[in-house]
Amino acid sequence: MSDKQAKPRVKEKIHYSDRYQDHLTPAYIKVWFGLTGMAMLGHLPHKAALFIGRLLGYLMLIFARNRCHITRTNIRLCFPELDEDQQRRLVKATILDNGMGMAEMCIAWFNYRSITDDMIEVVGEQHLIDAVAQNKGVILVGGHYTTLDLGGVLMAKVKKVGVMYRANKNPLFDLVMRKSRAKFCAEVIERSDMRSVIRFLKKGGVMWYAPDQDYGRKQSVFAPFFGIQAASITSIPRLVKINNSAVLMLGHHRKPHGEGYIVTISAPLENYPCGDDGKDAALINLELETRIRAYPEQYMWLHRRFKTRPIGEPKLY
Repeated sequence: MSDKQAKPRVKEKIHYSDRYQDHLTPAYIKVWFGLTGMAMLGHLPHKAALFIGRLLGYLMLIFARNRCHITRTNIRLCFPELDEDQQRRLVKATILDNGMGMAEMCIAWFNYRSITDDMIEVVGEQHLIDAVAQNKGVILVGGHYTTLDLGGVLMAKVKKVGVMYRANKNPLFDLVMRKSRAKFCAEVIERSDMRSVIRFLKKGGVMWYAPDQDYGRKQSVFAPFFGIQAASITSIPRLVKINNSAVLMLGHHRKPHGEGYIVTISAPLENYPCGDDGKDAALINLELETRIRAYPEQYMWLHRRFKTRPIGEPKLY
């Protein structure tokens, strides 16, 4: 494969207004009210915010029937060793944990300074320090854990990272999301803007990247994830080849009983990429699976991870 072929496909960057005053119209009243509620939740005492988050999770159990169905399907597929009662308890714990993740998102966006150093335990920090010293950029491969947005706040205590995001259809919500994340992240890049990702890595930046969602058949290969063939993107090896960046695995999870958070950073993956997209994707999936199994309820099982199926296989949702 030539260097030109190895580069990831580049799309045009999505542009939204960066001015709040452009959204002071009646069309955005409901969004403003919603954002105000999020800000109020984010400024509650930490344990109180998590308690409200659990209540949101209970509401999801009642009203978010489609998401609950997706969660049940994923857990049935990925944890066949659990009996029906154990699977049911894990589904409930997952939904409640995702509710707490919503509260933590509000904290991250509107009150991130309330997360103090004494609330965070970091394991493997030296791995990141050594990788950054190579000045070739670092790719931190994470997953869609329920502490997703708070993960950027936690990492900022070690090293500010660049993050990718999916532009929201509502311009005001998108603006608040970008502005909020920019407070604790080195760069906030729309996921289609691969040119900016490449420039950031070439400057020696640390890029957080989550490859654990189903983005369709195009530019994906099928690789096992919890023993199920899953469409897995192949962009990380291509980013590595551009700047020879180190690839480290990142985990960020909530400790029991609201006692703080733990961030885990692995040593650089060895023999990665190997040149075989299928093997590379399988390795990343296995690394993610290991971290998910340690905190299975703290993962966003609400997403249709197995939406795209190999040709000839029936749909799972």
